Amino acid sequence: MLTEQYPNGDLVYDHLAFRTLGVPGLGIDSLAPTFLELGWRARDELRFPAKKLRARWFAPPCPSLPRIFISELLVGEVDAAAREAIAATLGATPRTLLARHSLLAAAGGGTPWPAPSRAQYAAVAAKSEYGAWVLANGAALNHTTLSVHAMRDVAGLDDLIGRLQGAGFALNAEGGAAKVSPDGLLRQASTRADARLFSFSCGASALVPTSYIEFAERLVLPEFQGLAEDQVQEHHRREGFEVGNADKIFESTYSSKAA
Repeated sequence: MLTEQYPNGDLVYDHLAFRTLGVPGLGIDSLAPTFLELGWRARDELRFPAKKLRARWFAPPCPSLPRIFISELLVGEVDAAAREAIAATLGATPRTLLARHSLLAAAGGGTPWPAPSRAQYAAVAAKSEYGAWVLANGAALNHTTLSVHAMRDVAGLDDLIGRLQGAGFALNAEGGAAKVSPDGLLRQASTRADARLFSFSCGASALVPTSYIEFAERLVLPEFQGLAEDQVQEHHRREGFEVGNADKIFESTYSSKAA
């Protein structure tokens, strides 16, 4: 639908999101250097105690590039069965290999560790569907986010949600289709994740969640409300991320919510 409406590739990307595991050789600090070396700047850290996650976002070197959002599962906080399943899956893969090649492996559609068994995947999913997603998908792009305020002929997020639902897209309804920050200036929505057939190391196969699309509308900050529409730039809009919004967006890949 959107590619037909914007055939020249002029959609604007708000941010790209990646997931990882908080263990030696992985974690936010294993993915961040790639972006830091290219000019992105580390910004705020966010915590999600109930989901045992932490995240950090990175500001781009120029406004035409997307923000980067990297999150990790705090593996030390999940139960013993899930920790053991993660450790068994990662196995003897050298930690330096994990750190250097997670993104490269993801670009080739794989992970730098062997596939988990179905039992290992289930043990992790029972305590953290986020963690199970990473075991199957590695550092693959978790989701890409489009800037709603940059879309021509779209009257805000609610208008876009109506169009997507009318076109048959399944949206993440956790907390409502629109996730809104307390200040009302950051409004987000997402599709439910696609699924793919995954082959476990034990020979079994099953559908597992993969990636999805998010939509973000950043409204103009109060101090810039007087600007004419053609004068508004990205830095005049609400910046950063919101824990309450992101907490619900994470659930786009939960198996019960996958498309």
